Amino acid sequence: MMSQLRSNHRSLSVPGRAAGLTLVELMVAMTIGLVLIVGATQVYVDSSGAYRVNETTARLQENARYVLSVLEPDIRMSGYWGLTNHSDTIVGKALPTDAQSALGGAAASTCGVNFPLLLGFPVQGTNDSYTATCAANSAAMPNADTITVRRASAVTVPPASASGPLRVCSTHTSGLLVTDITGTFCQDVDAQINNLIVNLYYVDQSSSQAGVPSLRRKALTAGPGPAFQPIFPVPDEELVSGVEDLQVQYGVDLSGGGATSGAASEYLDAGATLTNLLTTATPPAQNPAQIVAVRIWVLVRSDSPESGFIDDHTYEYGDRLTKNGTTGDLTNVADNAKAYQPSLSADNSFTGVKRYRRLLVSKTIQIRNALIN
Repeated sequence: MMSQLRSNHRSLSVPGRAAGLTLVELMVAMTIGLVLIVGATQVYVDSSGAYRVNETTARLQENARYVLSVLEPDIRMSGYWGLTNHSDTIVGKALPTDAQSALGGAAASTCGVNFPLLLGFPVQGTNDSYTATCAANSAAMPNADTITVRRASAVTVPPASASGPLRVCSTHTSGLLVTDITGTFCQDVDAQINNLIVNLYYVDQSSSQAGVPSLRRKALTAGPGPAFQPIFPVPDEELVSGVEDLQVQYGVDLSGGGATSGAASEYLDAGATLTNLLTTATPPAQNPAQIVAVRIWVLVRSDSPESGFIDDHTYEYGDRLTKNGTTGDLTNVADNAKAYQPSLSADNSFTGVKRYRRLLVSKTIQIRNALIN
């Protein structure tokens, strides 16, 4: 009995081992956990940032490709008039010096006197300005170029189609510009009917995103109703947002004198020098200089600014050259010949121009109909 009591007393007097974590162990575990959380968060942030950059770059490339896919085929086909090779043989065409034609509509609404009818100018443009009499969408980019393309449509129009808009009826020897194709000439078995295509491309503000530049187009369009007469004012449409600048130069063949080579001797901006080469007797009047190619530069920027990013690239293109200096303001008329360096902008806000990513692309387009016009 006494032995049993001693045994029980001995077992009660020995304290049991404590279970759980000490304070030091708990703090070590918490520290390791925090390090893992911070690491995982940093990986997520870096991955998200890389994804956004890749997405922005892909969007820039997509927009640039789309712009070129619109401009390139249109410019390449300029000066195509159906079966006839020469715009001079098309009755109904006009010159800027001619009186206003009924086919051309009102001067103010058609972007200039006889603007759609200037078939002798299959490609035409302005340098660092928008000068068309038809109003821009809101405020055309002051230092961006414009280019106008005139041609016949690639797809022919069946003779039984309704009349209008402006159409080119052509044979191998002559042509006629009309809205009514029921006449004898257009219905001749040897005649071909094509729609007249006139597109003016320029840079303005986006219709859907405030403060975002875009490439826009004024296009000659058929109106509703059975007559399908051309719509005036010429409709304006946004092609793609994010286009910040468009620069154009024209490749001129100066060989003249009946020996046109089809190769550009030099590239010139639109203006008096180019106009004089195309219209004066030097080169010889019987075969004046011709525009045989068009070189375009398109500067595309992202739709949204990027926090922590500054675009420090220098963009030299078209008539924007570093030899003339650099500027951080693409809209400053006094700096229209300077290379563009967004990081020089005085606007340091989050939405300043330096906070956007950009992509500059260029393309030289051969005009296939230059040698036969």
